[in-house]
Amino acid sequence: MALNTWWMILVALGALVVALLLGILLGLRGRERAENAPSALVSRAERLRTLPSFRASVRRRMSLLSGILVVGAIAVLLGGVVAARPMSPKTIHPVNTSRDIMLCLDVSGSMSDVDVEVLGVFEELLKGFQGERIGLTIFNSSPVQVFPLTDDYPFIAQQLKNIRSSFDYRDQTPEHWVGTLNGPGASLIGDGLAACTMRFDHADDERSRSVILATDNELAGASILTLEEAAQYAKSKKVRVFALNPVQGKDAEVSAQLVAAAQLTGGQSYALRDTTTVADIITEIQKQEATALKGQAQVVQVDTPNLAIALMLVAILGFLVLLWRVRL
Repeated sequence: MALNTWWMILVALGALVVALLLGILLGLRGRERAENAPSALVSRAERLRTLPSFRASVRRRMSLLSGILVVGAIAVLLGGVVAARPMSPKTIHPVNTSRDIMLCLDVSGSMSDVDVEVLGVFEELLKGFQGERIGLTIFNSSPVQVFPLTDDYPFIAQQLKNIRSSFDYRDQTPEHWVGTLNGPGASLIGDGLAACTMRFDHADDERSRSVILATDNELAGASILTLEEAAQYAKSKKVRVFALNPVQGKDAEVSAQLVAAAQLTGGQSYALRDTTTVADIITEIQKQEATALKGQAQVVQVDTPNLAIALMLVAILGFLVLLWRVRL
């Protein structure tokens, strides 16, 4: 057992010492007054003090007075222990009931004019979720995980802000270029979606998993997986895809491919600028049941004052009983 504020024991000891000193001083002053006060002479008083019953009565009273001092001191010390907050280690397994959402952003050149707008939508989505674990992966010719799944929303908001500021191109190498240009071609949609699908952890747990894919679906190069093959892969992993399409309604064929891929996984495709897009995606994701995710075991210190409180109450009760018995 550890004490959170161990110095409270010292405070209790100090209070006990002060009380004892005051008691001694008051006792000495009382004896001095008694000796100086006029007294009546009692015949054969010495003989009375030698009687066994008188001696037994004196011993009993002295024992009770000593008991009062001891039990009172114990009560004060136990009060100091309680005030010091006894603590004991306890192993806990934190459980987070939530859903997993991977934001998947195409940062190719054809998306550069709308990516800031997409990140604004991501920030609006963040405001609509509570407790969901959210991650971000960006891709062009190669994918990069910006941050893994986390429920630290201030951190997520800061990371989204950092990526959005990189589109100001004030740095020689914008943040959204780092690691996303390590292969031939550009805007490899299928590979990007597959990479985002692979970012989910706890693969053996049954959880609600969703990818929010923002892309114009303008493939430029030979990808390992087609969009349809990536959607099939997501479906096999029970991951639903929700597509954000900035060219919805402009290119029928491109839009149809995104719609088909999203619907194959049980998701849907939305126009980027529709007023209900954010609300619709949040609603669809929250339709899925949130499941418990057990975190790593943690050892924490918890207050365990019950024993000390119980002993202190017993000591106080004994102190009061002895006071009543001695008639103090």
